[in-house]
Amino acid sequence: MKDTLPRLISTDFPPQRRGKLEVLQANITLTCNQSCFHCHVASSPKRKEAMSHETLQLLLDMLDRHPSIHTLDVTGGAPELHPEFRWLVTEARRRGVEVIDRCNLTILCEPGQEDTAEFLAQQGVKVVASLPCYSAENVNAQRGDGVFDASIEGLQKLNALGYGKQGSGLELDLVYNPLGASLPPPQPQLEKAYKEQLKEHFDIEFNQLYTLTNMPIQRFGSTLISKGGFDDYMKLLKDNFNPSTLPGLMCLNTLSVDYLGQVHDCDFNQQLKLSLGNAKEPVYLKDLLDADLAGSPIRIADHCYGCTAGQGSSCGGALVS
Repeated sequence: MKDTLPRLISTDFPPQRRGKLEVLQANITLTCNQSCFHCHVASSPKRKEAMSHETLQLLLDMLDRHPSIHTLDVTGGAPELHPEFRWLVTEARRRGVEVIDRCNLTILCEPGQEDTAEFLAQQGVKVVASLPCYSAENVNAQRGDGVFDASIEGLQKLNALGYGKQGSGLELDLVYNPLGASLPPPQPQLEKAYKEQLKEHFDIEFNQLYTLTNMPIQRFGSTLISKGGFDDYMKLLKDNFNPSTLPGLMCLNTLSVDYLGQVHDCDFNQQLKLSLGNAKEPVYLKDLLDADLAGSPIRIADHCYGCTAGQGSSCGGALVS
């Protein structure tokens, strides 16, 4: 896989500084039951990296010492495949913290995961699920044959438990990302189309749709280089820079932790192995338990334009309407 960092490190992206820490995002495993083209984490069934119990405990210690953190955003890989996923979720919920499970949906149908959806519902976990299109052809092209049907089965299982249903208190949000080197369409219009198509054909309901821009890193970035499209894609991102997205950047209030306990300004910086702020050496969560990061600089590079193009892009979808 071709490294995109040398093409990204020199940048004219505007400097940013941290605000109040509100979200702790943890990539607890790189193991996944899928191997998707767009995956900026490069997860797959072959990856075995997983967060240790000691680091999982540090996540909880961070929640205890920083009352401003209201959300633990758990991602992977398929985070449900971590052997201590349920323990982490239960402990975080016991502290009154919102937990987000970044779910690929198909994991809910895997052997050994038959009761995962029930567990998520019992704990009141917010599910943010990847479904790159409401078309079987497009989903299977991006994620592999049979993925669409398994995703629909996972959604129906969540719906049956109340997820996505009005008044249930169980939130189910879907995530869209383009098939290739283009920006996502306007989020409200696409959400409307998703809701109409999924309801009509599968009787599926959900709360919100998040549109995400493909980042020029890992598998997607490497493919762009191989096909000679990297520079054109970066030009697309920069030509569509929208300064009104800057106040909504997730790096302003989110801390990203990798499976080793190293801390980064965002999940994308994590994959590029860019340490927190201006640090030249890795920064570890254990050293930040009592730190106040407000006002500290954020590590930027040219991939940051992926979060600020058009409507903007974050783990919570578009940044502006």
